[in-house]
Amino acid sequence: MPSPGSPPLGTLAPSTPTPTTGPPPPDALPVGAPDQNAPTFTLPAAQLTGSSISFTGLHSVSYVTVPLADGRRTPVIKLTADDIVITDFHLTVRKATGPALVSDSSRMELRGNIQVYVDSITATLLDGSPFTLGASTPPPGNDVPPTLMRVNLGLVGVTADSIAFVPSHQALK
Repeated sequence: MPSPGSPPLGTLAPSTPTPTTGPPPPDALPVGAPDQNAPTFTLPAAQLTGSSISFTGLHSVSYVTVPLADGRRTPVIKLTADDIVITDFHLTVRKATGPALVSDSSRMELRGNIQVYVDSITATLLDGSPFTLGASTPPPGNDVPPTLMRVNLGLVGVTADSIAFVPSHQALK
């Protein structure tokens, strides 16, 4: 029996959040949650630049942690999409010592079940205003615009059904 002044049984008080049932969908991971399906990565993040990046079917933007080869976890921004195209693609993969692997392509195309893990995104929006996201600050929901210009990503890793470079050139520098 409810106490005096409380709502009747079977109803919620106005300040009580509505209960949810079951776990959240995989694309709606809570802030900083371990991504249990992520591959194992290494750091430092590669530097990916392009004159533009376009997203089709952007499903989610979330803040997660991923495993590293040394057993630690690192925070990243995870983007899931159907298709991503990067124009004037340039990627520099470096390590603590020795040469860096540099890859260039006029166009990089990622297709199907794309999972991109980045520690930072800086770009320019179509209207010329700046756009920045970092792994230390949770993203504002699914608010990544479908097209970004002058893109610079701290790329931790990416998976997709298909990754194509048109054309491609790699060199150690």
